[in-house]
Amino acid sequence: MQKMLLAAAFTLATVFPGFATVASATNQDPLDARTIDTIEARFSKLMELANKHDIKGLHTMFWQSPSALLVAKSAIPSEGNWAGFWGNDAIDQKLHDIAASGPVVLTPDLSKLKVVGLTPDIAESYAPMNITVSYAGQDGTPKPFLMIINWKKIAKDWKVASEIILPVPPTPVSRDAQQG
Repeated sequence: MQKMLLAAAFTLATVFPGFATVASATNQDPLDARTIDTIEARFSKLMELANKHDIKGLHTMFWQSPSALLVAKSAIPSEGNWAGFWGNDAIDQKLHDIAASGPVVLTPDLSKLKVVGLTPDIAESYAPMNITVSYAGQDGTPKPFLMIINWKKIAKDWKVASEIILPVPPTPVSRDAQQG
C-alpha cells in the first residue's frame, strides 16, 4: 500500500511539477509585511481617536459609503440588544451617542492583534479588548469584547469598511463548581 501511495505521489509530482508551488502560493497573504504594519498602525490610531471621543477623527477613518457598517450596543429596544448601523450618518450618530454617555475606554490586547489580507485591497483585523463604557445600561465596568474590522483600501489609504464589536459572554460555571 505504501508503495502505491509513493508511486502516486511521484506520478503527480512528475505530471504536475508546478502543482505544489501553485498550491502554496494561493495560501500566501496577499499583503506584504509593510502593508500589514500600516493597517496595524491604523488600528492603533482608531483606538486613540475612540479613547479621545474624537468623532470627527473617527469619521475620517471610515470608508465614506452607505455600505460602511458599525455593529454595536443599541439603546433602542426595537433595534435589539446589538444592532448594525449602516452608512456614515448612522455610524457618526452612534459613536456620538456612545461618547456622550460618559467615559469610554478601549484597551486592546495588541499582542493578540491579527491582521490578514483577504485581497490586495481588503484586509481583516481581529483584537480582543476590554471596553469600559456606561452606554445603554452598561455599568462602566471593563468587560471583554472582540473587535473585528474589515479594512478597504481607498486610493492609498486603508479605511474601516466594517467594525464589529462583540461582547464576550461570561464563562459558564461548571456543574461541579456549582455543587462544590
